[in-house]
Amino acid sequence: MFKTTAAGFALACALGAHAQQQTLKIALIDPLSGPMADVGKIFENHLRFAADTINAAGGIDGVKLEVLAFDNKLSTQESQAALQAAVGAGVKAVFIGGGSATVSAVITAANRNNERNPDKSVLVFNFGGIDPDLVGKNCSFWHFMTEAQVTMRMKAYADFVKKTPEIKKVYFLNPDYSFGRQWTAFGKTLLAEARPDIQIVGEDFFPTGTVKDFAPYIAKMRAAGADTVVSGNWGNDMALMIRAAGDSGYKLRILTHSSANKSTMIALDAAPTVRLNMIGEWFPGADNPTAAKLESAFEAKYKEAFYLVRLSTATELLAQGVRKARSTDPKQIASALEGISYKSILGDVSVRKEDHQFMAPQYVYANHPVDGKAVKKGFDGTHQGFVAESLTPVSALAVPNQCDMKRPAGL
Repeated sequence: MFKTTAAGFALACALGAHAQQQTLKIALIDPLSGPMADVGKIFENHLRFAADTINAAGGIDGVKLEVLAFDNKLSTQESQAALQAAVGAGVKAVFIGGGSATVSAVITAANRNNERNPDKSVLVFNFGGIDPDLVGKNCSFWHFMTEAQVTMRMKAYADFVKKTPEIKKVYFLNPDYSFGRQWTAFGKTLLAEARPDIQIVGEDFFPTGTVKDFAPYIAKMRAAGADTVVSGNWGNDMALMIRAAGDSGYKLRILTHSSANKSTMIALDAAPTVRLNMIGEWFPGADNPTAAKLESAFEAKYKEAFYLVRLSTATELLAQGVRKARSTDPKQIASALEGISYKSILGDVSVRKEDHQFMAPQYVYANHPVDGKAVKKGFDGTHQGFVAESLTPVSALAVPNQCDMKRPAGL
């Protein structure tokens, strides 16, 4: 899927005689300093690896990718400034994953820039901000959500909960911004529909990246009798929550989105009473030979764990758009990607034309200690790996939305 195709000749003609030397600048906008800097650096390494993989195979039919990185300090204001800096540097596509609030800020800045400066337009590939409003009432022609949104994930979790009778009393603990409130709201609705017998025993919201000790929250969950917490927690916050639960010996299941970074897994190593369920299109150890090859190559190059196949699929999506459009113009790429279907690293995938939501099956998976059978290799030097617990097909993930897509003139 990363190889130069026969369409290269046509693309070269469309781009001009120097297509083989053309560079398409892309950028990461994510936290590269502060409490979530370790996560941002992981994002950057995965994006650089994805671009290098495409370039090593000849580029996108001769067009090479150049990666720049901008620190948004997990701030909406800094995110908008980073978008402008990226545009000034000639970037045509930005990749962002560190939270729906900063993703929304970047999309807003891109919309404003593209309206005022159509000759310097930029695309937004969102691999981590999964607030449904980003492909709903706040959808944008210039934005593509390359991860399953909250409602899709909760539908997959609802299927999982139906098959997991030991989940009986549920607490909601989420970051206090749009995504966290969506994770609570849709979780309450869809899990209750799937299992009317489930008891919702409490909820809380907390400020991202500022809580030093989650013990008080854990004490409230325990007092309420919760066996499961639905939490959109991530990064160091998730590790601190797991550590607090483990320190108290609390037997707790966590239903989250994706938190498989090293700090989380180290915390799980020390917290045998905690089980972390995650959800995504892939996980380390999944039965996917193509992703396994990428995993081996990444680990050999960076000497760290590979778990963000979504940055490889996001850059793969960009490449599909360039090839289909026979252009590196963002407007043409976006138009080409609407309704596209193709064979991806993940298998058969598509992009919905009506809202630019990337569609792929979703695994629910969980941490599991290395035992030589279910898990032969620990993740990132820890003694924890992953096992699949359910798989929800695309056909069961379709959700309605409120997107009223405004497309540029001429499309």
